[in-house]
Amino acid sequence: MKNKKIFLVLGMAALALGVFQSCSGVGIPDGVRAVQNFEKDKYLGKWYEIARFDYRFERNLDNTTAEYSVNADGTIKVLNKGYNFKKQMWDSAEGKAKFVGSENEARLKVSFFGLFYAGYNVVDIDKDYQTALVYGSSTKYIWILSRTKTIDNDTKNRLIQKAKEDGYDVSQFIWVKHD
Repeated sequence: MKNKKIFLVLGMAALALGVFQSCSGVGIPDGVRAVQNFEKDKYLGKWYEIARFDYRFERNLDNTTAEYSVNADGTIKVLNKGYNFKKQMWDSAEGKAKFVGSENEARLKVSFFGLFYAGYNVVDIDKDYQTALVYGSSTKYIWILSRTKTIDNDTKNRLIQKAKEDGYDVSQFIWVKHD
């Protein structure tokens, strides 16, 4: 009887681990490569969200920013803010990010909900770390970020073209207002 309970507990633990792993999508879209020779320290600081796809955690938000800093334990603190124009109030979420592998590759996993992580993949960044294109684990999540509230048309078109080539439906972009 005792052995059956042990096997039942081990079986339930294995099942829970499988569910947890399937909910924690930290991959990168097929055929896409994250930025190599990534410099974490240059990426830290405040970024303005220029464009994104709509999803529930950022629905109805304008003036959205993401701020990255290093936690005492070496993980990256993520502070996202935005103004909900329907509720007429500021909203924020704090999370943490960790590198999936080497810190030289811009593949991270980010969590705002404890044990559940999502992919955060910087797939394009200019040499001065002023604009970035970030993908989630699938083609449902994408962000164009900038150190300033606007970007020039050449940069915008280049990032849109890359996203299109990587399988994103760029007609879904929401262009964020910063006012």
